Amino acid sequence: MGPCWQDDRVGNLMLLDSASMYFRAFYGIKETMRAPDGTPVHAVRGFLDMITRLIRSRHPAALVACLDVSWRPAFRVAAIESYKAHRANSDGSEQVPDDLTVQIPIILEVLAAAGVATAGAAGYEADDVIGTLAARADQPVEVVTGDRDLFQLVDDAHQVSVDYIGRGVANLEVIDEAALTKKYQIPGRSYAAFAALRGDPSDGLPGVPGIGEKTAAALVRVFGSVEAMLTAIDAGHGGFPVGTRAKLVAARPYLDKSMTVVQVATDAPVPLVSGSLPARPADPARTAELDARWDLGSSLAKLLAALAAQPG
Repeated sequence: MGPCWQDDRVGNLMLLDSASMYFRAFYGIKETMRAPDGTPVHAVRGFLDMITRLIRSRHPAALVACLDVSWRPAFRVAAIESYKAHRANSDGSEQVPDDLTVQIPIILEVLAAAGVATAGAAGYEADDVIGTLAARADQPVEVVTGDRDLFQLVDDAHQVSVDYIGRGVANLEVIDEAALTKKYQIPGRSYAAFAALRGDPSDGLPGVPGIGEKTAAALVRVFGSVEAMLTAIDAGHGGFPVGTRAKLVAARPYLDKSMTVVQVATDAPVPLVSGSLPARPADPARTAELDARWDLGSSLAKLLAALAAQPG
């Protein structure tokens, strides 16, 4: 029997998919919040508000904001060249609205001054940082994201769940293995194989032509992994849903490389970080300076109050 979790789990390590959250804040809040110099700060304030709400509702013992040091890692592009290619500028950087680009450094400065831990790894995405920290953890882990790719980390045995914010932090959905099975009709820890077969146009992953969610789920229920499917094909085994074997054979070049791209790394070179929640800002003077400069108002004040209210 898997663990029974409640909404007020004390002692958890909370890992934030930071880019997922600040992109959501950027697009979900009206661009009326600006600093005295005119710089937009709605994504900054929205991101801080999200963290505050998570701390107050979920009561994590530790929290780490995980970062994309490389948004399109070379090892994934080498495997499948189309990976996120449609979102890349000519210089290889990510296409990010200018009004969001200017806010990301502000977010990082505020987190540092407040004492909220961040983590990244050269050559890896935030997903890999999250996967690595989750694998290292000796406590329950909850991953906060609006990206379904991270469903693959759900693992009841190791007490890893996802707080899915696809409909906003206020409508957070806790995803465990039972929730995955109910949602996709697949074994709880088979999401990566399911995603590889189905594909993801938003990430430039073609998937297997002719195989949608229902067929992908059927294949995963039978074989469990892409590797097992390919092994069965090579051995001449049966068990494939009608019409799927030929589609998998035709897509073999993609399938041979797909898991390199889809699977989250659990061994990225992420520096050690405790994530302990600070009862007071790491740099009070700098925090006050940033607050005044960017006019963060109630957003920063509420975050600091939420941090101070946590049990020591």
